[in-house]
Amino acid sequence: MDPPGYNCFVDRDRMDAAVQDLGPKELSCTEPQELKQLARQGYWARSYALRGKVYQRLIRDIPCRTVTPDASVYSDIVGKIVGKHSSSSLPLPEFVDNTQVPSYCLNARGEDAVRKILLCIANQFPDVSFCPALPAVVALLLHYSTDEAQCFENACRILACNDPSRKLVDQSFLAFESSCMTFGDLVNKYCQAAHKLMVAVSEDVLQVYADWQRWLFGELPLGHFARVFDVFLVEGYKVLYRVALAILKFFHKVRAGQPLESDSVKQDIRTFVRDIAKTVSPEKLLEKAFAIRLFSRKEIQLLQMANEKALKQKGITVKQKSVSLSKRQFVHLAVHAENFHSEIVSVKEMRDIWSWVPERFALCQPLLLFSSLQHGYSLTRFYFQCEGHEPTLLLIKTTQKEVCGAYLSTDWSERNKFGGKVGFFGTGECFVFRLQPEVQRYEWVVIKHPELTKPVSLEAAAAPSLLGRPTSSDPADRLSPFLSARHFNLPSKTESMFMAGGNDCLIVGGGGGQALYIDGDLNRGRTGHCDTFNNQPLCSENFLIAAVEAWGFQDPDTQ
Repeated sequence: MDPPGYNCFVDRDRMDAAVQDLGPKELSCTEPQELKQLARQGYWARSYALRGKVYQRLIRDIPCRTVTPDASVYSDIVGKIVGKHSSSSLPLPEFVDNTQVPSYCLNARGEDAVRKILLCIANQFPDVSFCPALPAVVALLLHYSTDEAQCFENACRILACNDPSRKLVDQSFLAFESSCMTFGDLVNKYCQAAHKLMVAVSEDVLQVYADWQRWLFGELPLGHFARVFDVFLVEGYKVLYRVALAILKFFHKVRAGQPLESDSVKQDIRTFVRDIAKTVSPEKLLEKAFAIRLFSRKEIQLLQMANEKALKQKGITVKQKSVSLSKRQFVHLAVHAENFHSEIVSVKEMRDIWSWVPERFALCQPLLLFSSLQHGYSLTRFYFQCEGHEPTLLLIKTTQKEVCGAYLSTDWSERNKFGGKVGFFGTGECFVFRLQPEVQRYEWVVIKHPELTKPVSLEAAAAPSLLGRPTSSDPADRLSPFLSARHFNLPSKTESMFMAGGNDCLIVGGGGGQALYIDGDLNRGRTGHCDTFNNQPLCSENFLIAAVEAWGFQDPDTQ
């Protein structure tokens, strides 16, 4: 006997090739941890009937708004909304942003049903303003629904989830854009080889990352998308980031060494994802995804909040029909050759550095705050020029023509809280780097080795920090909340010694040594391994300084 809905909406010939109904028929598991393991292992993936039962159970358990449209509502409204017209002749809701309905082995009746369901959802959810993932979600759910009304109800429950700790799908342009920025941040940290390739071949690298949801919701073949959706319903939004990162890693592995053009890289990735079954099985994709050691869901939530705040401050909250994706400045475009001049780095080198900074600051233009050649070799003047700017970029050129520096997350005025003594401050978004003789970046050691610590709750994050200073109770009020030391139980302070300044020295990184030490006359410095960044010396261990520059981040709207 066929599972409910199989013959109604699905092209049987195409479906038989995609799914073999060979797996177990029942699922007795109730423990969340066991359910997570079964989802990752694909326990119900080979049973069409069991997957349908599991989806109904998981979606039924989603905590929802008190008033959530159900199957009976669909029966009442579908005739009024679609009328006697064929739904294929009606435009899709604006919130899907011209996204095509993926076929997913649906027959003509199934594709027609998806459009009807989307139109009815638009009628019942006027607050949903941007949700290009929804056509793929509805198309997949239709496979495992007895009729259109049940599919409508299931999709509504996903949209109506009211658990603040459980994000499922983006429903506004602001949420979508901040998710794209967050994905770019995660690529920068966890897929550095792929990120380097994207920066090299793409003028608008953030445009490439803005496509990440399309890879999952539309381009992935049905078998792969269903396996991702199995785990997504159990574990939530973080799974989507994991899988998209894994896709980018596989793309880089397959395409590394092959020519890529800047105007085609987005399409190249889409094509790779559509054809991914030729090289990567669903099991391999998920295995790679869960091998990435991401920060906790709460830490990613904090990063998302910071990116949303940055977008709000720049007025990017709704999609502008007159422009492409948004008004933001893309990484390469943020550093213009005609108005950029540095005594230390070239435009190309500055663009490379800009590709490393958090995406909410990649929206900004570089602004020269201090130059030793212009302002003199004085640490006091350095502080004077830099105070009031957060974050800043420190560049150093030695007399041996070596170039190194640091991205520093926090205003240098924070040093004044230590009463003239040298005290460390800053957040884990700080990093150090060298450009000459070879390019190398060193991030906070916790990024590479999260086993050193365990996250604490958001409530604990509001308590006095590990560095002994009070912090804001609102995580979004901090500049770099998702990697602040107060969010982690660290074995010692040495892993969080980011930046420090006194009257006679400036220090970046500490514990067992210093990544950078500069004297008060900006004449001499030294570099070595430190616990905070686990770095190699950034240049000659003891060096003489030829030039020092500090750069700020200027909102293009304020120029």
